[in-house]
Amino acid sequence: MNASAKKHDVFQAIADPTRREILKLLAGKEFAITELSDRFPMSRTAVSKHLLILSEAGLVKKRKSGREKLYTLQAEPLSELEQWLSYFEQFWQNKMSMLKTLVEKDTQT
Repeated sequence: MNASAKKHDVFQAIADPTRREILKLLAGKEFAITELSDRFPMSRTAVSKHLLILSEAGLVKKRKSGREKLYTLQAEPLSELEQWLSYFEQFWQNKMSMLKTLVEKDTQT
């Protein structure tokens, strides 16, 4: 199995709630792994595994600063999600329009 076959895609990466929370944290600032680990009820090793999956999906970038590895959000791959979700927006908009019509009709009677 080659290395590219092992990589996770963006959809797999965001499927886990812990990874989604990590992304939210990294959207605000750069974190060292120790800082991230302190925010979750799991081991540093477990957080490292989550970061690896996010990194393989291209959502996280790490850099070395002294002895620490600092992680930051790389939001560009999220555009793939946006494109995929935008197709389904038409259905949400349709349902919202129908709901609005229904509510307005009920308030007029």
